[in-house]
Amino acid sequence: MRPIIKVENLSKQYRIVARQAKYPTLRDSITEALHTPFGWLRRNGNREDGAIWALKDVSFEVKPGEVVGVIGRNGAGKSTLLKVLSRITEPTTGQVDIYGRVGSLLEVGTGFHPELSGRENVYLNGAILGMRRGEIDRKFNEIVSFAEVEDFIDTPVKHYSSGMYMRLAFAVAAHLEPEILIVDEVLAVGDIAFQRKCLNKMKEAGEQGRTVIFVSHDIQAVTRLCQNVVLMEAGQVIKNGPTRGVVSSYLISTLRATAAREWVELEEAPGNEIVRLRRVCVCDSDGESAENFDIRKPIDVEMIYDVLKSGEVLVPNLHFFNGEGICAFVAHDWGDESRTKPRQEGRYVSIARIPGNFLAEGTFLVGAAISSYQPFNVHLYEQNAIAFQVVDCLEGDSARGDYAGFLPGIVRPLLTWETRKL
Repeated sequence: MRPIIKVENLSKQYRIVARQAKYPTLRDSITEALHTPFGWLRRNGNREDGAIWALKDVSFEVKPGEVVGVIGRNGAGKSTLLKVLSRITEPTTGQVDIYGRVGSLLEVGTGFHPELSGRENVYLNGAILGMRRGEIDRKFNEIVSFAEVEDFIDTPVKHYSSGMYMRLAFAVAAHLEPEILIVDEVLAVGDIAFQRKCLNKMKEAGEQGRTVIFVSHDIQAVTRLCQNVVLMEAGQVIKNGPTRGVVSSYLISTLRATAAREWVELEEAPGNEIVRLRRVCVCDSDGESAENFDIRKPIDVEMIYDVLKSGEVLVPNLHFFNGEGICAFVAHDWGDESRTKPRQEGRYVSIARIPGNFLAEGTFLVGAAISSYQPFNVHLYEQNAIAFQVVDCLEGDSARGDYAGFLPGIVRPLLTWETRKL
């Protein structure tokens, strides 16, 4: 199948223009020439204009009907890439082949004329996309309803609030049915209700076979919507492939934490003369270490530790934090063996199982600790020992159901409901 977007060795360079000093007077020039007769030659002979490569040798392909996410830290080159794909910015080198009509939403009001009304801008954008007036007529009411600007559709858009601008711009880009829809992080400007509508609309576009390129820092939204992801850093593509693997790489590089950690040398392991931590990992039900977990499946967190001195009552405990640093919960092993019986020297393994449909989707970091409680003493605590990602796959049998929008919360249990007519 021929790709609908093909990017080959794409680079974009921007010149950094230094702030100009004030113009020297004739007297200043003569005085400087007398004091430093070769200064002008030396200064100008070595002068180099500053430049920065926003994109450097970027290559990838997108097949028709794919929903592709573009992720990376601020300054990675994501927005520059979308501007090149949208024909707003010319590349310095390289080539972009696009086989289809492109609708873009990169910045609030991109493609709108401020003096024209909302109605006129809808028709203007449709004409730019190559649509006939009849095609736009059929979509017009749907666009206005989605944007919720019925009362202002004949008002010049220069009088719109940023939210109204945003809603209408997205509605035009999404409803005029381009073969390729390009959406930047600009969605974050809207309110939560609007974000939900946009995410659902992009999901719908993908299901209809249209191609979507979506840039966002919301990793959960990217994971829900996108089959493939492009990870960028410093203007280059670091990884490109199926969503789960690429998101795992991004989380590892961002959080500096992995799904498993091990301390080979005893003296380097967290702990004291009583107990030392040797390994922490998060595993699936088959015991395999993994960074990504289906929200419906159980998650095992395993601690392996060496008890170096007999006679202490040792209680393993795990501290779970979400990606914003909020503590979700702390879990202790309160079983009889841990809570009451002193440990003998040797190696132990403790496994805590988190049931499926308990944690919400998102990133979680785990701190591993071992404590005594009579008297209280923390023998070791390794903060952010491991990290993992919970993914809701939108198959309809989780607590989310088939709703694709934003859902708050650290946990998302699938509760049992009873409904009856009174």
